[in-house]
Amino acid sequence: MIKDDFIEKLVHVNRITKVVKGGRRFGFSALVVVGNQNGKIGIAHAKAKQVPDAIKKANELARRNLVQIPLREGRTIHHDIFGKDGAGKIKMRSAPKGTGIIAGGPVRAVCEVLGIRDVVAKSLGTANPHNVIRACLRALKKQNSPKQISIIRNKKIAEIIEKRG
Repeated sequence: MIKDDFIEKLVHVNRITKVVKGGRRFGFSALVVVGNQNGKIGIAHAKAKQVPDAIKKANELARRNLVQIPLREGRTIHHDIFGKDGAGKIKMRSAPKGTGIIAGGPVRAVCEVLGIRDVVAKSLGTANPHNVIRACLRALKKQNSPKQISIIRNKKIAEIIEKRG
């Protein structure tokens, strides 16, 4: 068996009630983010009768839906990005070394499992964790690394990256 170094974070648990003839039946849904702290991330939502089962199902689903996100210096995003999904809107800005993760609950979980150590993020619109996380992932997918831009423009990476000094 191959050991993987994925970190699993539970973002939200919701109790679902179904009213039946005999009373109420309770179910649970779990929203989970999974990442390797090196640019790979997966998100998933699963339902079950018990909380641990819902979390387990969500973790397995998230591992199947992994996406690669480019990171600058392995610690932050390449440029300022904006993402929108449903009512969830998010604005993320790259930050200098030592800033830390300045972000709210769901976005903080995404950044921690992704391996982003310096970022400033603001969630706008809704506080619904499902929409906020999907907006965050959409924003992260939209970002372009200098390598991608150099390929598109047929230039060297050094010509694209501005020198800081």
